[in-house]
Amino acid sequence: MKIIEVNTYFVRPRWGFVEIITDDGFTGWGEAVLEGHAAAVLACVQEYKDYLIGADPQRIQDIWSTIHRAGFYRGGGVLMSALSGIDQALWDIKGKIYGAPVWQLLGGACRDSMKVYSWIGGDRPSDVGAAALEKKNAGFSAVKMNATEELQMIDTYDKVDAVLERVAAIREACGKHFGIAIDFHGRVHKPMAKVLAKKLEEFDPMFIEEPVLCENMEVFSEIAAACNVPIATGERLFTKYDFKRLLACGGVDIIQPDLSHAGGISEVHKIGAMAEAYDVALAPHCPLGPIALAACLCVDAVSYNAVIQEQSIGIHYNVGKSVLDYVHNQDDFRFVDGYVQLPRLPGLGVDVNRELVIEENRTPHNWKNPVWRHRDGSVAEW
Repeated sequence: MKIIEVNTYFVRPRWGFVEIITDDGFTGWGEAVLEGHAAAVLACVQEYKDYLIGADPQRIQDIWSTIHRAGFYRGGGVLMSALSGIDQALWDIKGKIYGAPVWQLLGGACRDSMKVYSWIGGDRPSDVGAAALEKKNAGFSAVKMNATEELQMIDTYDKVDAVLERVAAIREACGKHFGIAIDFHGRVHKPMAKVLAKKLEEFDPMFIEEPVLCENMEVFSEIAAACNVPIATGERLFTKYDFKRLLACGGVDIIQPDLSHAGGISEVHKIGAMAEAYDVALAPHCPLGPIALAACLCVDAVSYNAVIQEQSIGIHYNVGKSVLDYVHNQDDFRFVDGYVQLPRLPGLGVDVNRELVIEENRTPHNWKNPVWRHRDGSVAEW
């Protein structure tokens, strides 16, 4: 069996898909995108075709290692996101060859379903309490919200108070034991992060996410010492080597590798096992499309330390198209009481609507994240 074709597609709202086809008629799908840089990632996939055409798609580890190591330069968002999508597509083919979900090929499931949470915005909300209650009434037991608008390194406490008021509104609306994850989104620097983390303790958050950027990962232990709230991070890290440094620094309780950025199923499976050895939980980052979500669920299924799965159905970024628009087997992604079943179909478990993908690619999106500025005109972290 040989790979004979590699296709790439832009799909709204901000994603990129990869299709790999073999001479035996098997097709695998992957999601290769770095939000805001879809064109660069899909161009990189096309560059990698030289490693793929004519190769045996079942030799996933060899293809992965060749692309990662033989190119000399490695790591980073663009290269690893391209490799991630390719890896997902190869695992999709492998599962279809053997007629089994990918999680079966990874050793079989250690759980029957996966807990999920839903997004409610949070940085510029109209009523986050009502939004969270709506999700609770829909069966979710947890939500995630952006903690704050843009913050300078040292900022005013009225912004801190506004964060506390928003979280208090959710706690009041949804009760003491409803899960609230609070995403700092890298917008906060160490001085204010310590303040916010400490003050948020009273609301018993499920976790705080990216209280500072991972480029300052040595600070996590300092923030952890300042509060009694679990800390999550990792969506901007790209290899097991990045996570090795993070885990060695300490202070982090939950890692959030993205299966479309951090090397796909092959690499994130290893990253999750590394974290388990540190008694650190796994909660894959996934504000993306159906292929990425299916890949996450395959890793969740076999990872004992997987605790909750992000998903982007209903997220405010999804404009024009949403997750389930691109799949025929929508019922397989139905949430019941805040849980989703493990993928059932062979491969990743997603039956892609290829006709819609091709139609979307005729008018490629050019999604870019907004550029925020502080009152003094300096660029703010988004």
